[in-house]
This record gives sequence, structure tokens and C-alpha cells, in this order.
Amino acid sequence: MPRILGVDLPQDKPTHISLRYIYGIGPTTSLELCHKANVDPQRHARELSDDDISRLATILDKDYTVEGPLRRQLHQNVQRLKEIGCYRGVRHRRGLPVRGQRTRTNARTRKGPRKTVAGKKGVKEQKG
Repeated sequence: MPRILGVDLPQDKPTHISLRYIYGIGPTTSLELCHKANVDPQRHARELSDDDISRLATILDKDYTVEGPLRRQLHQNVQRLKEIGCYRGVRHRRGLPVRGQRTRTNARTRKGPRKTVAGKKGVKEQKG
């Protein structure tokens, strides 16, 4: 099983699909990476030689921010927003949607499961 930057790539998939298992690499980047390393994107990952794997790893290390450094960079960006107290930072801090979505309904992914609040009993006003 090929291992690049601490990630085990699946053997039974084409190389350009297997490379997507690395955090920070998507469809376009994986094809671009195969092209730069002169690796056939359709060839299965188990067929990669040690030379191919080392070329891929070298290009990834040199040209792209992936895995740990990328996660760290994203975390630092959010942390900076929280520290300066901007609107987006406050939304991150409170666990609410950051990009302008409505919160009266929906937004359950950010807000978590519903916290039911006991309402008042239906008190009917009596007339006259």
C-alpha cells in the first residue's frame, strides 16, 4: 500500500482517485499532480513504483500545502478571526452559521440538536 505524507493510499483505485485521500487534494489538484510527476492518472496505485511515489511526495512537499500544515493554517485563520472579534469570529465562537445563513429555522448542523424550551401553557383569555 503506497504511503505519501503519512496517508495510506487505497491500492485498488486509480492514482488520481487515490491521491484525493490526502487532505487538501481534490480532483483538479490530483490530476495536475499526476501530470507534473509524469504518472499515468489511470494506473492503479498498487502499480506505482517507489520512484513514482517519491516524485509525487517531493512535488507535494515542495509546491502544495496539505495535511497537517493545511489543517494548522485553517485553524490559525479561524483563531485570528475570533481574537480580533470580527463578525465572523463571533459567529465561530458562538457556534452559529458564519456565512449569512438563516438561523430561525434550519442551521442544525452548526447549532447541534434542538434544545427544547418549555413554553407557557395555553392560557386563554376569558371575555367579559
